[in-house]
Amino acid sequence: MSKEVRALEPKELWNNFADLNAVPRGSKKEEKVRQFMVEFGKKLNLETVVDPIGNVIIKKPAFKGMENRKVLVLQGHLDMVHQKNSDSNFDFDTEGIKMKVDGDWVRAEGTTLGADNGLGVAAIMSVLASTDIAHPALEALFTIDEETGMTGAMGLEAGYLNGEILLNLDTEEDDEIDIGCAGGIDITVESDYHEVSAPVNSIGYSISVTGLNGGHSGMDIHKGLGNANKIMNRILYAVQDITRISEINGGSLRNAIPRESFAKIAVYHASKSSFLKILKKISKEIKQELKTIDPNLTIEITETEAPNKVMTLISQNALIAAIYASHNGVYRMSNDMEDLVETSNNIARITVKNGSITILCLTRSSVESSKFDLANTLKSTFELAGYKVTLSGSYPGWKPNVNSPILELLSKTYEKLFKSKPGIMACHAGLECGILGTNYPEMDMISFGPTIQGAHSPDEKANIKSSQKFWKFLLTILENIPFKN
Repeated sequence: MSKEVRALEPKELWNNFADLNAVPRGSKKEEKVRQFMVEFGKKLNLETVVDPIGNVIIKKPAFKGMENRKVLVLQGHLDMVHQKNSDSNFDFDTEGIKMKVDGDWVRAEGTTLGADNGLGVAAIMSVLASTDIAHPALEALFTIDEETGMTGAMGLEAGYLNGEILLNLDTEEDDEIDIGCAGGIDITVESDYHEVSAPVNSIGYSISVTGLNGGHSGMDIHKGLGNANKIMNRILYAVQDITRISEINGGSLRNAIPRESFAKIAVYHASKSSFLKILKKISKEIKQELKTIDPNLTIEITETEAPNKVMTLISQNALIAAIYASHNGVYRMSNDMEDLVETSNNIARITVKNGSITILCLTRSSVESSKFDLANTLKSTFELAGYKVTLSGSYPGWKPNVNSPILELLSKTYEKLFKSKPGIMACHAGLECGILGTNYPEMDMISFGPTIQGAHSPDEKANIKSSQKFWKFLLTILENIPFKN
């Protein structure tokens, strides 16, 4: 399958992407891809450094005649989001991504593709390996753990980079240039509960919520996509007086809108017909509400063996109420930038099993005060239920600079090449520019990239024509980096 991907143009870009995708590179599991990148740099006889946090920096001298241009940093992140369909037999820790060409798109077989940010990384690799691409002196910065904490960017110390300009190649619409992004904070909710025996003569049921589109919890949060955790909780709320929860397993990663949720419950024998009637009604209502955005939503109820242990009624009702009251989705739109989500929350992961509850959220905002306002709202909600709440991994947003010199260069270059004006945007995803700017405050930063859809889900796909457009844009920018002052 990778053969047809390797045959795509530009070949250097797609071949480096295929090489990269052959290496397992999950967030916080970057050992193999770090070694891959170090070996890549050394094979090219380029200065290659691994900093204390685990980022890889490769430096390349200027192309002949470009020595008097400003030093340029090209930046992307090595890790990728690991998501797969429930019926996909795939081990992210040992296998490379299986890719295929589907019309004008490249996809993966049942998993995330890793185009976020693999195409950006592959583009940087292609420039580093080139012998005929005009460019100034380059510093390629490959960060780790962007997807689950941005610890690579946060751990990068001052002094490793000398560049005056940074191009972050991690956005997902080829007609947009990003000059700002949201910050984020992780919310972790934990509690223990007392397990009791299931009611006598109860009937076991499993409930599954599947078939949702899912997606990026920043870039896609405004679309009104179904959240499997909230849907499951809504179902359980409707039948909480006649059921007892044994287990819940919903969602996966903080930065992915949850696509699936599964629950095991006990139903009072005398309430079986009422239970099935309520489930049929609520399922129909939810599907009707989401039929336009999530047409493949499936809610299945299967009779099973009754569970041995369930939550107490008090613990169960407190859990359902807390999740119901917790905000999910857009919290506030920006007053300063049209159509920009300012603040949001994703209820990403819920597990209930063996007397333990864990709930994971990711709150994002381009305004620090608003970020903590929503985080404290969620904290208060869960604390009212008696749960322990931990706020961690906070990182800042990237404040837009509309007077950026590199923005002017990119805007003019785009307009000249493609005969249209690019969208100048701030995005609701977490780009690393804001964090990198804390130790490199004088660096002029900007972000752009090829069109990628469905990031953070197994529906992720990268547009082939857009990747060609992105490559042409990048090469033209490299040729026109300003002279040193």
